[in-house]
Amino acid sequence: MSNFGKGCHLHLIDGSAFIFRAYHALPPLTRKSDGLPIGAVSGFCNMLQKYVEGNAGPDAPTHVAVIFDKGSHTFRNDLYDLYKANREAMPEDLRPQMPLTREATKAFNIACKELEGYEADDIIATLAVQAREAGGRVTIVSSDKDLMQLVGGGVEMLDAMKNKRIDRDGVVEKFGVGPERVVDVQALAGDSVDNVPGAPGIGVKTAALLINEYGDLETLLDRAEEIKQPKRRQTLIEKRDQIELSKKLVQLDENTPLDFGLDDLEVKDPDAETLLGFLAEMEFRTLTKRIADKLGAEAPVIADAPAPVVEEAEAVAIPFDASKYDCVRDAGALQKWIDQAYERGWVAVDTETTGLNEMIADLVGISLCVEAGEACYIPLTHRDGAADDLFGSDALAEGQMPVEEALTLLKPMFEDPSILKIGQNMKYDAKIFARYGVDVAPIDDTMLMSYAMHGGEHGHGMDTLSERYLSHTPIPIKPLLGSGKSAITFNKVPIDEATAYAAEDADITLRLWKLFKPQLHQVQVTTVYETLERPLVPVLKEMEMHGIKVDRDVLSRMSNAFAQKMAGLEAEIHELAGENFNVGSPAQLGEILFDKMGLEGGKKGKTGKYSTGADILEDLATEHELPRRVLDWRQLSKLKSTYTDALQTHINPDTGRVHTSYSITGANTGRLASTDPNLQNIPVRTEEGRRIREAFIAEPGNVMVSLDYSQIELRILAHIADIPALKQAFADGLDIHAMTASEMFDVPLDEMTPDIRRQAKAINFGVIYGISGFGLARNLRIPRAEAQGFIDRYFERFPGIRAYMDDTVAFAKEHGYVQTLFGRKIHTPEINAKGPHAGFSRRAAINAPIQGTAADVIRRAMVRMPDAINGLPAKMLLQVHDELLFEVAQDAVDKVIDVARDVMEGASDPAVKLDVKLSVDAGQGANWAEAH
Repeated sequence: MSNFGKGCHLHLIDGSAFIFRAYHALPPLTRKSDGLPIGAVSGFCNMLQKYVEGNAGPDAPTHVAVIFDKGSHTFRNDLYDLYKANREAMPEDLRPQMPLTREATKAFNIACKELEGYEADDIIATLAVQAREAGGRVTIVSSDKDLMQLVGGGVEMLDAMKNKRIDRDGVVEKFGVGPERVVDVQALAGDSVDNVPGAPGIGVKTAALLINEYGDLETLLDRAEEIKQPKRRQTLIEKRDQIELSKKLVQLDENTPLDFGLDDLEVKDPDAETLLGFLAEMEFRTLTKRIADKLGAEAPVIADAPAPVVEEAEAVAIPFDASKYDCVRDAGALQKWIDQAYERGWVAVDTETTGLNEMIADLVGISLCVEAGEACYIPLTHRDGAADDLFGSDALAEGQMPVEEALTLLKPMFEDPSILKIGQNMKYDAKIFARYGVDVAPIDDTMLMSYAMHGGEHGHGMDTLSERYLSHTPIPIKPLLGSGKSAITFNKVPIDEATAYAAEDADITLRLWKLFKPQLHQVQVTTVYETLERPLVPVLKEMEMHGIKVDRDVLSRMSNAFAQKMAGLEAEIHELAGENFNVGSPAQLGEILFDKMGLEGGKKGKTGKYSTGADILEDLATEHELPRRVLDWRQLSKLKSTYTDALQTHINPDTGRVHTSYSITGANTGRLASTDPNLQNIPVRTEEGRRIREAFIAEPGNVMVSLDYSQIELRILAHIADIPALKQAFADGLDIHAMTASEMFDVPLDEMTPDIRRQAKAINFGVIYGISGFGLARNLRIPRAEAQGFIDRYFERFPGIRAYMDDTVAFAKEHGYVQTLFGRKIHTPEINAKGPHAGFSRRAAINAPIQGTAADVIRRAMVRMPDAINGLPAKMLLQVHDELLFEVAQDAVDKVIDVARDVMEGASDPAVKLDVKLSVDAGQGANWAEAH
């Protein structure tokens, strides 16, 4: 029996309205200790405190709750897939603050409610109706017009910002009708913000006139033939289905299935320790002191120095001691570790598996760490080595928890938004857990923190980081697993040895996190980590696990065709050489080129054999046909071995798809690296390379959709180097390569030849990479002097590029790094090197801000894409340099292209305003080759 009834007063606070008002009302604010954005949280807490203080009189509520939206997909998206499709993506710095606003609400000891699949408005509507029917009063703290349909019968609204109450008269003033007819007016007028279609050409005033005349929407639609105005009459008749759908979209669900009741919302005094602890953790000094005074409690001391600094020292000072690690063998012992994680609000996590391929590896054990030196290992599927030796059995070792039991206990914690899960290369562990039905979130990743701070400076593997920053050499894996034919998988490692190894990994990870988290702010890369690195993990996880379908038969036919073509090339090469030899043998090739044919440039290595690397052959190819043919043969050989043969072995037997893995830290500039298999290096400039993409196909009923940034690096160069001619050419939509050729070679555009344009294109892209005369000569297969002449002329025509190059190198030499437009630091430790490597270091420094900015742009697009295409029948499959590849239902292609293009072309704003607009080309087809 509910205690809620007559005399009770329920306040329902629209949480989202508070958050967005707070976010837009205050300047950006970050927590000093670690750079976490907290401006919206600060405003939200101040608004809650102001609300509490303003509602302490005789009319104070007896019950109160803050209601939030949970997720962006609701039942309305199932009714209409374009519902709220026009909504802008959440600002990147607001995203990490959303869960903190929930924590703030709970810290104030106010009920905090949300429900998957329903909007906050639906929860508010259901509670308001329940309270009204129980005889109580309701005040909805919001100014949202969608909630005005609830006003009346003891329900009113309060605009807390204006301290203005909204009753029935206020609703009539807003809509021209009473609350009971608000949904009828909204159904006709539609809503551009929520993308509710309504009746085209009919606004709120006209809608109100019609509803007041005919009584309600249904009567109006039934009698639409009576409408005198022809256009209005036609709209109401032809758009009836759309209008009726619109009413379903704006009508709030008053029967939302809640798992709590009105009694659960009773007003409670805040617990001083909890509330002040949260405020102190957020480092809100003024608010903490003010509330402490109100509560008559002592305000916690918030140190001026970053709070984790003490932990930083502890992370290094506490000695490693493997004997203190705990081996967790039962549910009771595991629960103690879970409880500790809840006490602290974080836990470092690591998995041990039977292999490195996340799509097929089996889970062997899990390690946890809650404080430096306090770690455990949970063995799950270790084998009994003695039984294996005696009987050849596959029996499990004793003293382990069943996998299902352990994950049942761990799943709530791993999925709890209030517990931060910390990992080293967390994408791997997240994929392993996802295959077992566990969605790990939110996460922090020490590998990505290191990458954000030290990209280009050193590696980011755990062993490297431990030795460099903790002065500790981790237990090596090789002695445990062995090598060669005698190597074993981790499930055959004895549990006591596995405990020391695995628990130490989690211990190291937590210590690195305590060191790195405050340093992100200190070196000013928090935004890079929070907006470009960390949020990419779940996006890549989903892409990699979904994979891409590959046609094995197409690959097999290509392999055979490549083999035949290679045989033809071998015959040509033998004829040019005047004798038969093994084309795949560098030693034999060297003897043919330099001893028999007497070509220049032959250099012998320590083995006494000639070098015949690609760079040597590229130089020779400008002078002779044989090295050209060898290069062509090698290209085919690589395509055959690396792709048409090897890809067949990468097809997952369970999914029938290929699942590449992306390394976020694989390139210094921020570019992603694709591995196992590498799908980014399939050549696109050769016919054979393009044909390989024909094997990547869509499922029946779907098509491949490719969206590719058009000349993004040249656009960024035009912006960074401030090249007016290039900017204008992009603004005018000119063929940039033809324009460059015209500028350089004084050839009118209408007299441009393909060969001249090709040379200009090679120079355009070559200059970005600081190409030398030697390099351009190789690319164009022309004499070096001619190539150098092209480059010299290029700099004469576009002097800003030379100035950019010189300024960038000077900055790198002074600071030891260069930066992208988004603030990514790319360290250049060898910029002052002498000798042969100096040129490479200089070119890398020049290119890094351009390529890095392009990489940041596509990362931002990828991070925003899942929300943008949510609800559409589309999956993002691959990222290849400047291209995103999707698999899309045939009837949704145009919509997906429009949505994805908007995301990609807007990926630089508002973070960076480019002088040159980004442009994205789109294509579609049955396979990747057709779509690109």
